[in-house]
Amino acid sequence: MLGDPTDLTAADHLDGAREMAATNRPFLAHLLAEEAARLTADPATAAGIRAAFPDPTLTRTETD
Repeated sequence: MLGDPTDLTAADHLDGAREMAATNRPFLAHLLAEEAARLTADPATAAGIRAAFPDPTLTRTETD
């Protein structure tokens, strides 16, 4: 079991985002990346994290 979730760093969240993306879980990847970006002090780095894991509900295409 993990320790206190508040002890997780931006790097921990980013690792989780990569794992979720690799297992085809884009929404969880996006949520973890958002938290990583929130914990990142540098705005340019945070923007890069957000760009790497876009919100899948905004990029999804509907098919019939």
